[in-house]
Amino acid sequence: MVIGVSIILIITSLVMVLLVLLHKGKGGGLSDMFGGGVSSTLGSSSVVERNLDRITIFFGILWFVCIIALNLLIIH
Repeated sequence: MVIGVSIILIITSLVMVLLVLLHKGKGGGLSDMFGGGVSSTLGSSSVVERNLDRITIFFGILWFVCIIALNLLIIH
């Protein structure tokens, strides 16, 4: 059981990194330094941004639940 939750945690961690990097930069900071200031036709749609936000929140909650579950499994 611990191994399964650990694998899910690793996968969700990698997906979270990918999803956060896909978000459009809001200006200033590191996103402009790496070309985030250039407007993209895919990122300009508010529907795409909203769906990306929803997917990121879902995986963030799943990631948090995996951390709590792994902690409870290790303690007991």
